[in-house]
Amino acid sequence: MEHCCWGARQSGLFSVAAERFRWKYEESAMTAKTKTRSNRTQRQRRSGKAPAQERPPKASKPSKLDRMVTLLVRPSGATLAELVSATGWQKHSVRGALAGALKKKGHAIVSEKSDGERRYRIEAAGGAGK
Repeated sequence: MEHCCWGARQSGLFSVAAERFRWKYEESAMTAKTKTRSNRTQRQRRSGKAPAQERPPKASKPSKLDRMVTLLVRPSGATLAELVSATGWQKHSVRGALAGALKKKGHAIVSEKSDGERRYRIEAAGGAGK
């Protein structure tokens, strides 16, 4: 029994298909570059806005870890419920951020339990014990 593709290889169908693929790939690569460049200038002309380099940088909104740090640096610290509501994370995710990401950033997390409620806070840099 003859191999299924042997006749196609002999007749050159594989080389024709490869040539077509190469031609389509090169054409799409060339048109993609030119279209991107021309679309950007058309959009800028229509909107009348300045290019991105000339615009002032936007103020980035604080990350969820930044929100946690803001709550934790207060003298009273923050409860787990406060941290959950500030970040929108689940309790185990907040605990993981306290134990992992914030400690990696160099914050000393202090946990105190008073009146049956655990409060977390970031100890000041010149705190006792370190």
